[in-house]
Amino acid sequence: MNLPPVNILCLKWGRRYSADYVNILYRAVGRNLARPFRFHCCTDDETGLDDGIEPIPFPANPGVKRAWPDILVKLELLRPGFGALQGPTLFLDLDVAITGSIDCLFDYEPGRFCIIHNWVNWRKALLGRRPAVGNSSVFRFEAGRTGHAYDTFLREMDRAEDRSVFNTEQAFLTYAMGDPIWWPEAWIRSYKWNLRPAFPMNLLRAPRLPEGCRILVFHGRPDPDEAIRGYRGRKPNHHTLPAPWIADYWKL
Repeated sequence: MNLPPVNILCLKWGRRYSADYVNILYRAVGRNLARPFRFHCCTDDETGLDDGIEPIPFPANPGVKRAWPDILVKLELLRPGFGALQGPTLFLDLDVAITGSIDCLFDYEPGRFCIIHNWVNWRKALLGRRPAVGNSSVFRFEAGRTGHAYDTFLREMDRAEDRSVFNTEQAFLTYAMGDPIWWPEAWIRSYKWNLRPAFPMNLLRAPRLPEGCRILVFHGRPDPDEAIRGYRGRKPNHHTLPAPWIADYWKL
């Protein structure tokens, strides 16, 4: 059975992440996705991108009052006609490592908006205080069918920018899309919350890859290259010992 290609989409702007991050992600998708795909990068600078990566010009500011580019650009991905994309589209942040097959991310709840249930510290989770907010490092949507969410963004842009109402862009994204489906917890793990041992064990034991993990998310710090070498954060509980096994997954 010949399946139509699905879309993989990422964002790159500014100087924090080089073209190597995009190329690493592109090659990792190729190793871990069996079905045909098109890989798109929305960027303000396509220099150094691998052949096979399809650049999408960075969008103009739709009216955001903060400096542009802004993280709210993720809402622009939902604009009907964005990049001429159609159909199942998996968005991936650049600071992720793909550690297993990701075909399941297209088979799971087809046609629905799927996103990570954002992580919280264990105390909040234990007390049932994990809000219904997604983490936008990995989400899937149907390109061409998200006009309602984009209209909400345009209509409520002032609220989207107001940190006292929506403390992150991903909180507004979850709200605008509505009725999110959370990815299974085992598939997508946070390096900080799920792999870094609690203090003081983080000073004695290196993080280990959990069974069943398909994507490892490095939101905030450390970035993948920092985690490979070991990371000394500002506080002792942020330290991580070197995890050289990450280089098996995060590589050119």
